[in-house]
Amino acid sequence: MYDVTIIGAGVAGIFLAHQLVEDGQRVLLIDAGKPIRERTTEDAYLGFAGLGKSEGKFNYATGFGGELVSKIGEETTRRLFQEVDDLLCTYGGGTVETYSTHSPTVASRARRAGLHTVETTVRHLGTARTAAVFTAFEDALLPRLDVRFETTIEQITKSEPFAIKTADEIFVSQRIVFATGRSGADFTLHQLATLGVTPQRTRLDLGVRIETDEVLFRTLLQETFETKLGYDSPYGQAVTYCMNPRGRIIRKYQEGLVMPDGQNVHESADGSTNLNFTLFLPRYFSTLAKANAYATCIIGGINQGQDRILVQRLGDFRKSQATTTDQLLHNGIIPSLVASPGDLHVEVPAEDLLVLDGFLERLERLLETELPEDTLLYGLDGKFYAPMLETSETFETTCPRVYAIGDCSGATHSLAQAAASGIHLGHALTQNSRSLFA
Repeated sequence: MYDVTIIGAGVAGIFLAHQLVEDGQRVLLIDAGKPIRERTTEDAYLGFAGLGKSEGKFNYATGFGGELVSKIGEETTRRLFQEVDDLLCTYGGGTVETYSTHSPTVASRARRAGLHTVETTVRHLGTARTAAVFTAFEDALLPRLDVRFETTIEQITKSEPFAIKTADEIFVSQRIVFATGRSGADFTLHQLATLGVTPQRTRLDLGVRIETDEVLFRTLLQETFETKLGYDSPYGQAVTYCMNPRGRIIRKYQEGLVMPDGQNVHESADGSTNLNFTLFLPRYFSTLAKANAYATCIIGGINQGQDRILVQRLGDFRKSQATTTDQLLHNGIIPSLVASPGDLHVEVPAEDLLVLDGFLERLERLLETELPEDTLLYGLDGKFYAPMLETSETFETTCPRVYAIGDCSGATHSLAQAAASGIHLGHALTQNSRSLFA
């Protein structure tokens, strides 16, 4: 019998597992994907380290996204972030320096422009270093627990202890932890429903990705690689995401949709003279199905059953006229992504465009210059979240001894937060195990 069975080997699951094996607990780790050395580009979300195997961007921020701070407090969150970073450095992450988006000068300028800065410390490992770090992590962790890769759970029976049935085996466990990430939301919701756990609302972020002249931002980025800006719009707080000076825009495939995504200058053989970022606006839906249906309607409508992404020049956007192919060919800002010229006003919800317009006006005040009419606007980027689950401070669901951590809980919205939630639960279960034998 296992003390804890962890379903999902993403960052939340493996950081939890690390805590538990350090305490000498018997742990079973189950994942539908593969060990890290066997993962390919097609295994974007499944397998050891989950989505953490991408660019490994750990944002140690308490001021945006997620419900972690409201659940466990800012001081505890900051302490957990330090533990996350220390563990990354144990396995080689320290070879990449952290950077901070904090700048009192920029913060003051932003307030005067009608914006605010979101401060974070970032350790951006990059694709190659991330693979090396999590390979070392896997090599150290797996010999200390039982693991089943490429394994799907068929049934969980609510009993004392729990019975977990796969196609080939049945396991028994005192506790179960779901750590399946956003990609495992459907599976998790189905399994939790059998245990009497019901989800709450679901968040969906949509946003236009902006590509402009990198030179314009140099006064903002003198002290840091990127800055994060927030805009309190009439439709909710919009936040900039994934700013890439001299980076490129690439296609992102997720949830059956195709979206514009940013690629860091260090991730490509050739950068650009541009800067790109997305301005995200959050929405909330009563169910995951409704959130997914809305995203499919809007982004899928732009895709037109292909990999189509829409692009429009800022000058044309402000005149409410479609951009043409000829205009793109002669555009002063060379697009880093081949996209289809058109009119955002026709294909993007009106509230997103009103928020975009208000933000860009304030951004120009902050930059103290007008954005070029050749600035490019790409539609439409998206960030997807699992439904919020009712959980305790230690991520225990309404079903006793069943927990949900990381992005599948709906409470964390980043790699750093997901990993922190795993460590936080690890501390709780470690203290619990010690109290049983005191």
